[in-house]
Amino acid sequence: MTQQTRNRLIAVVALLVAGGGLSLVAFGNIGENLVYYWRPSEMISQGDKAYGPIIRLGGQVQPGSIQWDEQHTTLHFRVMDDEKPGAAHVLVRTNEVPPQMFRERIGVVVEGTFDKSQTFQGSRLMVNHSNEYRAPKTDDDVKKMFEEMQRQEATTASRAP
Repeated sequence: MTQQTRNRLIAVVALLVAGGGLSLVAFGNIGENLVYYWRPSEMISQGDKAYGPIIRLGGQVQPGSIQWDEQHTTLHFRVMDDEKPGAAHVLVRTNEVPPQMFRERIGVVVEGTFDKSQTFQGSRLMVNHSNEYRAPKTDDDVKKMFEEMQRQEATTASRAP
């Protein structure tokens, strides 16, 4: 075998291995491992395609939609695209204990599946928040922060059954 023949044989084998690997990626079951990231309007517009696969649903928690059942650790809330009137929204149900920062109007990403009853069954709940902490600079800022916390607690307590 000459040097030129051996080099050609190595090149052909390398191309066959690369082609086989590319075919495996292109035509294999890699699609089953995909996780879609959709906003409520995008997920709803997908129709039957949205039922079944794992999805990350992103949006804001709709005001007035949070229902927490402590006994069964069940959380229901709606995720909306934005706060415009008529914006798309999806009902989410999860058995996760919500993160401490979870509240109305906060950005969330919920991982789970969408079912034909138009309910998103969440298995993982994450909140978007700034990673910057800003300490109150004046006494008035501290008072405003405390008043806001009291308002949020009163709102949550008034919704509890």
